[in-house]
Amino acid sequence: MKLRLTLIALLFANALPAIAQMQPPKPSPELKKLDYFVGTWNFSADVKANPDSPGGKVTGTEAYNWMDGGFFLAGNSEYIMQGMKTTGPAFMGYDTNDKMFTYDSYDSVGEATHAKGTFDGTTWTFSSEQKMGPQTFKGRYTMKVVSPTSYNLKYEMSPDGANWMTVMEGTATKK
Repeated sequence: MKLRLTLIALLFANALPAIAQMQPPKPSPELKKLDYFVGTWNFSADVKANPDSPGGKVTGTEAYNWMDGGFFLAGNSEYIMQGMKTTGPAFMGYDTNDKMFTYDSYDSVGEATHAKGTFDGTTWTFSSEQKMGPQTFKGRYTMKVVSPTSYNLKYEMSPDGANWMTVMEGTATKK
């Protein structure tokens, strides 16, 4: 027992200088591009009838702030469509391995979205996959920056990744 404690103490003593030299990780410079979304946004869109919805008008708000550490934007959304209110958290970040932005959301009707995206300087494009019954659809959500306080949005779906159907189009404006 005494030998074991001595070995543990020696290992800890040898590791201490390495631990002392470790610096906390720093956020990727790419994350600064997400500053655009910080704040509260109002949005309004027209949803076309599709396999997942009968269509209609959707309105709502999204509010984003940086989490401690600066690695993720944390947001909350609330939207209303056909009189039904849906709420939930969302997170945006950057995957340094894949060199892609990330978007993950969860809502009060049991849906979860996991998407990867790019930004070309004026347009954010996020791609995902979504199951509807036995079929898997590809999703593409684009946000075209119009100004520092507004963007146009569009969501498209495709059963095969080649033929796309526009499901939703609208605008978002920062408060």
